[in-house]
Amino acid sequence: MVATVVKVGAHDHLEDVHGRRVRLYPDDIVVGAYGNRYATDFFEGYLPTGPHVHLLTAGGLVGTVASAHSRRLPPTELKVIGALDDRSGRPLSVEHFARPAPPHAAAEWGTTVVVGSSMNSGKTTTASALVRGWARAGLSPGAGKVTGSGSGKDRWMYVDAGAGPVADFLDFGMSSTFGHPIGRLRTTAVAIRDALVDDGADVVVLEIADGLLQSETRALAECLPHYADGVVLTAANALDAVAGVAILDGLGVDVRAISGLVTASPLASEEAHAATGLDVVSPAQLVDGGAVDLLPGPGRRAAPWDFSQAGASRCGDAVA
Repeated sequence: MVATVVKVGAHDHLEDVHGRRVRLYPDDIVVGAYGNRYATDFFEGYLPTGPHVHLLTAGGLVGTVASAHSRRLPPTELKVIGALDDRSGRPLSVEHFARPAPPHAAAEWGTTVVVGSSMNSGKTTTASALVRGWARAGLSPGAGKVTGSGSGKDRWMYVDAGAGPVADFLDFGMSSTFGHPIGRLRTTAVAIRDALVDDGADVVVLEIADGLLQSETRALAECLPHYADGVVLTAANALDAVAGVAILDGLGVDVRAISGLVTASPLASEEAHAATGLDVVSPAQLVDGGAVDLLPGPGRRAAPWDFSQAGASRCGDAVA
């Protein structure tokens, strides 16, 4: 869609086609994509019903804000001009640029999934630290974002850390994953992993957005025993770590380590370790060798990553 900037608010920059953040001014004409957003510390937004809409992310996700965190400014207001069409007059969609599903493939050194207790618990920082640690060890890491809202920030963090191939939900036709059918999200998780391996990764990290109480994150977490060779939980504090481990344990998920924001405090890290019995590893420690210690190793992967082996469980729907 194409829109005019009416009033600049919380998002005063927009990423251009190269990922550069471009400052916005009233009357600027911008291109974006409709979608929903779920962000507990930012905006809750949905597909609009009228011409006056809001900018939901700096990546260009457009919708109508339903609620916002109290510390956020009002959203940037847009007025829709119309759909962005191709040369034949067909309205364009992110779906039209989706990557074909690659063949199923397993990473030689396995796939680690990073899941968080909440938004801003340190998931992307932890995933990037895993990438950096593996790259320093001479491996060829690939990184993928399974769910979230369209923005280039996380992708660039993966690249800067040393990821060769990078893929996310945008590559598979979704401007945002909030509100999409769970079956499609599970299938996309597999496709992202397969794409990274197909592009040359011998070890993969996947990040699942938001926190374990978000419905789609929880649904993906239910299937972690079927598609994760290792799971790292990020938490903002020790109590979050305890709750997150308990939730995942109830789903049959074996958490390998705790990381994230909690590691900024030695005391909080000690509390989390004492309460869970798990290693609490900071991003810096992951870079300095901890990432390699978490690898399952060749031939010792815990899961074949074939949802068809999940029998009658809901996870089995991800592979046709």
